[in-house]
Amino acid sequence: KKASGRAHKGFNIGCIYTGRGTDMTKDILISIKGLHALGEEEPDTVELIIPGSYYKKGDRHFIKYDEVTEGMEGTTSNLIKLHQNSMEVTKKGLTNTHMVFEEQKKNMTYYSTPYGTIEMGIAATNLFLEEKDGGLNMKVDYALDMNQEHVADCCLAIQAQPKDCKKFTL
Repeated sequence: KKASGRAHKGFNIGCIYTGRGTDMTKDILISIKGLHALGEEEPDTVELIIPGSYYKKGDRHFIKYDEVTEGMEGTTSNLIKLHQNSMEVTKKGLTNTHMVFEEQKKNMTYYSTPYGTIEMGIAATNLFLEEKDGGLNMKVDYALDMNQEHVADCCLAIQAQPKDCKKFTL
């Protein structure tokens, strides 16, 4: 059967399943789309499609993947924890951070890169989590501060689908 359900601002779970149940498999494909709007400038969009792994513990979803940065030695291990009311992103390796996204709350963190460390403020205004027919979608709208200055209004969309989908679509 084809996965269906309410789409939410660019989300569309589009995997054809073979009747193996509704639980997502451990091996997944992940699409991460980020949109950063700086005032009246054209929004900057970044998209990453990468293999990873998934598991669920209680009512929390966990997504793990490794990220390679072009032109740099080393990788960054990423762990994304998804919950109906929050999301956490932990990066370890080439970059290091622990970002917490909670609706209507501002959280402070440090983002360490090979070039230095930046203080970041993350004020999430909207979180939307959808689990449907073996796929998973998360959308977060947030304001981003760096070193106590507002720099962008952002949107982060994460979509995860089993690798063994007959038809993987984004």
